[in-house]
Amino acid sequence: MSEFSRAEVCAIAVADAFKDDGEIFASPMGTMPMLGVRLAKLTSNPDLVISDGESLFLGGTPPLFAKADVVEGWIPFRRVFDVVAYGKRHVMMGATQVDRHGNQNISAIGDFAQPKRQLLGSRGAPGNTVNNRTSYWVPKHNSRVFVEQVDIVSGVGPKRAKEAGPGASKYNDIHRIVSNLGVFDVRGPDDTVRLLSVHPGVSVEEVVENTGFALAIDGDVPVTREPTETELMLIRNVLDPRSLRDREVPPVALRQDQEPKA
Repeated sequence: MSEFSRAEVCAIAVADAFKDDGEIFASPMGTMPMLGVRLAKLTSNPDLVISDGESLFLGGTPPLFAKADVVEGWIPFRRVFDVVAYGKRHVMMGATQVDRHGNQNISAIGDFAQPKRQLLGSRGAPGNTVNNRTSYWVPKHNSRVFVEQVDIVSGVGPKRAKEAGPGASKYNDIHRIVSNLGVFDVRGPDDTVRLLSVHPGVSVEEVVENTGFALAIDGDVPVTREPTETELMLIRNVLDPRSLRDREVPPVALRQDQEPKA
């Protein structure tokens, strides 16, 4: 049996978040989201539109952070806002905090008036979450990230969007949250975070212990699917030959026949 790493499972989970999108502009932010999106384009969803993260639409699918091989078009920064407001787009962002209702925080930790730690600021999170399909990537799943209530709302979850009215809720779509432990959505009771799968070698109990709120769990939780031989080849030899994925999720080798921990 082939071995695969936890990082490679995470890449598969990210790719699967985009597999049913069809022809849509994929906007991954960070190494793992970029790897997963490019893997999806080469496998499950060849219609994905991808960019170099700066100003070019790509016709090819180059390795991470490599020079574009085939360029299809130009998307200067000012045009990005047009796509955010009116286009078909799926963005995957990071999250310093995510709460039980799928609200995201990348702004600051602590009280808004006098935070303990200043972060990025809201940046594009409000516009993304009220206009486009949005997913999140969390490389270190723990109770400091998955909290009962975020300190500051940067990205808007479905419950808050509905409370704000149709202007915020009409296009609000928090699709997936992928962490180094599992995969989640926000379709639990009262628009709460729900556990969809645990990664190979991870138990449901481990996910619960590292989450700072009560997760919605529907019956037996499946295991995140394993990468195929073709996907492993693409990840290792085509998209990420420098193993940049391991910087976000340190290697944990798993066999394809390994069961999750009890």
